[in-house]
Amino acid sequence: MMEVLSGLGTGFSVALTPFNLMLVLGGCFAGTLIGALPGIGPINGVAILLPIAYGLGFPPESALILLAGIYYGAEYGGRISSILLNVPGDAGAVMTTLDGNPMARNGQAGKALSLSAVASFVGGTVSVVLMSLFGPVLASFGVKFQPSDYVALMVFAFACLASLVGSSPVKTLIGALIGLMLATVGVDANTGVQRYSFGIPDLLAGIDFLIVVIGLFGMAELFHLVESQVRGRLSTVPIDKSFVTWADLARTKWTILRSSLIGFIIGVLPGTGASVASAVAYGTEKRMAGAGGANFGKGDIRGLAAPEAANNGSAGGALVPMLTLGIPGSGTTAILLGALLMFNVTPGPMLFAQRPEIAWGLIASMYIGNVALLVLNLPLVGLFARMLTIPQHYLTPLIAILAFIGIYSIVGNPFDLYMIIGLGVFGWILRKLDFALAPVILGFVLGSLFENNLRRALSISGGDWRILFSTVDSLVLYALAVAVVVVPIWLSRRSRRFAAVAEDE
Repeated sequence: MMEVLSGLGTGFSVALTPFNLMLVLGGCFAGTLIGALPGIGPINGVAILLPIAYGLGFPPESALILLAGIYYGAEYGGRISSILLNVPGDAGAVMTTLDGNPMARNGQAGKALSLSAVASFVGGTVSVVLMSLFGPVLASFGVKFQPSDYVALMVFAFACLASLVGSSPVKTLIGALIGLMLATVGVDANTGVQRYSFGIPDLLAGIDFLIVVIGLFGMAELFHLVESQVRGRLSTVPIDKSFVTWADLARTKWTILRSSLIGFIIGVLPGTGASVASAVAYGTEKRMAGAGGANFGKGDIRGLAAPEAANNGSAGGALVPMLTLGIPGSGTTAILLGALLMFNVTPGPMLFAQRPEIAWGLIASMYIGNVALLVLNLPLVGLFARMLTIPQHYLTPLIAILAFIGIYSIVGNPFDLYMIIGLGVFGWILRKLDFALAPVILGFVLGSLFENNLRRALSISGGDWRILFSTVDSLVLYALAVAVVVVPIWLSRRSRRFAAVAEDE
């Protein structure tokens, strides 16, 4: 403990210098704006601004503090478009749309935004505290996860999808399968075989996540608005001065704490990230709500607090293996790892001993950044909520412009603009058929992780499927997956049986 306190003292002496404090605040503010743009997300925000931080000749600790501020700010900012426009800023914000947007449509945009800010603050703070205390130990646990364990983790995540969203588990699973199919498009990296490319060269590299999320959410929402305009069914979204109350925080306090822990633990596992963490946290809270889980997806504050706390918890967790082992825990931390290498700093077990000003300075800046983001975001809740007062005939082209600019600025391929239109039509049709779109996105994100780790596991074993059940971790995860599917069915039948007995009496 004394070593941790000493390290934090060193870190705060670095982070609280006027220059670095300015970088923390500037990075958080810029990250919030970047995260609010649909499809940009933290990974692209950090990638875009990395050359600036390097080119200006910042010291390595200052550059990393700036980039980490952008990373954290973008995680916060992603909630804005998710809640207000039903367009997630990145994969981790997909689950936020499920209850955040219904709250906004019910006239509770201010409450949704402020609750999201508080949940994000708690999730981020819990993750930084745990990273300070148990970072090296948890990193060593995470790196011991074998490919077969990741396969089991993905099976557990897919099992969570069965009752995660939507009114029909069958439609939810079909949506996840559609996402899995989209994830297989392109050239198989192991065999070189083309899959579902239909002779189109632009599909050989696969479909980028940004294309899928902007198409299925952004463009589908645009087509829904256009349809409503044509049919004359547009309704004005009510705006009030609602704000998160102490009663709301008391009701969600355990949800936020549990989800923060879930997000941090999953974030420590290399390659998982906020999308898995938010899905698992959301599913956990929906099941723990029991009969109250029926309100999830309709504007339940627990359904908003859970993914938001998990998002920011996983952001801190992903930094643990990067700093302590030199293994990036997510796509964004992979870019941060590259930034360290650009400055000739080698992350790993010796980083805390050899360059404490970098390791502990980054951790201290995250404490400061969390507080700064809360202070910056809460006063702006009313301003963000006023975005919903934009007339729909202006909002429709605004969503289209953001979608096209966001995609073309990142990907730079005109073909992808046609792709988002096609996926937008497909997403609009799925909405008409009462399919939830979140399972499609999560199936797409988890699909590549599932396939890659399944291939690695089978390569290690020479094709022997028994390797998938060879570790205690994998067996525990499979047992949890079975429980997630079976227990709700058993409880439902049990309650119906008791109700029938009560009626007979």
